[in-house]
Amino acid sequence: MDTAHAPAPDPVPTRPAPGHVDVWLVRPPLPGRPPADHHTPRPPGLSSAELRRAASFASPADRAAYATAHTALRQLLGGYLDRPPAALTFVREPCPGCTGPHGRPAVVQAGGGPPLHFSLAHSRGLIAVAVAPRVIGVDVERLPSPETVEACARALHPGEQAELAAAPPGERRAHFGRLWTRKEAYLKALGTGLSRHPRTDYLGSDLSRRPARWAVLDLPAGPEHAAAIAVPGDRPDHVTVRWLPAGLPYGEDAPYGEDAPGANPGGTATRSPRSGSTITRSSR
Repeated sequence: MDTAHAPAPDPVPTRPAPGHVDVWLVRPPLPGRPPADHHTPRPPGLSSAELRRAASFASPADRAAYATAHTALRQLLGGYLDRPPAALTFVREPCPGCTGPHGRPAVVQAGGGPPLHFSLAHSRGLIAVAVAPRVIGVDVERLPSPETVEACARALHPGEQAELAAAPPGERRAHFGRLWTRKEAYLKALGTGLSRHPRTDYLGSDLSRRPARWAVLDLPAGPEHAAAIAVPGDRPDHVTVRWLPAGLPYGEDAPYGEDAPGANPGGTATRSPRSGSTITRSSR
């Protein structure tokens, strides 16, 4: 494959309309596929900096997850912008706290046109890319162990801690996952990340107590993960969650996409042989 002209997902995605959000889910390769040593094929479209970053991870699984996430991001944005994935340039917006160049990531859009915003997240076993015509944050997390929930609960807002403590013991892992992904999605959309303390903002079940003029929504992500998006302003009219087709980015036999175990985690789904499993949710 010509790494400078890696194909975008088929069919080529169209820009989300105002009020719409696209979310794409990807399963990273299982351990050993592709080979996790230095013979691993060069992922299509990644920059030298991204390849160095991927190589810096000690764990083969972490290297493969990073490479898969950033390859998928480039292929998706290349499809939306009608540009070769390798030709995309990424920058950082100013930090809202100190104006330094470490705020939200953005893609340089040549030739003008309406803005296209994105957010990328990955956790063990799942990657999420969110795309919208306005600022957006996405987060995905594998549900933590009960011990991790107990250790991390103190970092939550006091109102969230109370809700978590009131949840039945068997539901606390999922409840914590929802709280944490909402919080990270919101902080990523703000552009601060965790430099803003997670205790500062309430993202619990009481919508009236959440940050004003923001919409934070849970996403379907299967039984092992929680996921959420955050956007400024009104709630999106539609949020479409799709699984990327099998074969991206390491070849047709890559063990993720619509052939991955658990790739269609319940919910109402329509299957397409070209675009994989699609779950469409309207937030109205």
